[in-house]
Amino acid sequence: MWVVIFPLGCHDICFRKFSFCALLVALLSLASIQSTSSQGLENLRCIICKQIVKDLHSEVKKVDPKKKLQVRYRVDDAGKNMIPYALSEMHLSESLEAVCKGIDDYVRATRKDTGELILLKLIVDGKMNPDMSNVDIIQDGDLNKSLKYYCDGIVEEYEEDIVKMVQNKESGIEEKLCENVTKLCGQASSRADHDDL
Repeated sequence: MWVVIFPLGCHDICFRKFSFCALLVALLSLASIQSTSSQGLENLRCIICKQIVKDLHSEVKKVDPKKKLQVRYRVDDAGKNMIPYALSEMHLSESLEAVCKGIDDYVRATRKDTGELILLKLIVDGKMNPDMSNVDIIQDGDLNKSLKYYCDGIVEEYEEDIVKMVQNKESGIEEKLCENVTKLCGQASSRADHDDL
């Protein structure tokens, strides 16, 4: 609870100024929330889900395919107990954690030509992203902290599904995970299809 103490003799004037400032702050906050929601915040978790899959795929590709990890259980009928390190549960879990830490390198933006909401990585190969001129960066009051929050939430809830899909080398993981398993993209996709009709 807030207690505001006004100097003697100016209760009415000070209270009006205080009320006006409080109202102004509330209206500006509301306008900020509405402007970001109009930028397609309802699609943000879908976009983050897809980015998780892309970045995880990149992390897996970085590992030498010859690098193996011995496991205690038998992997196949031949009795082999070695698996590719890149596909080990340990590596995939560490990679998912790294992906969500790396999401701090992204900002929300909209494509200038289509208005589509995207995540844009600011630095690519040590240089400013060349796509910067093709997008409008969305000013975000939380400095894009929500991106990591949503990433962590998706990974926490669906890590087991993600790991299994990658280990099984399933095709179309992005679609399967983000549309079928998490259902984060299903509504946005069907809405976009409906708008095209």
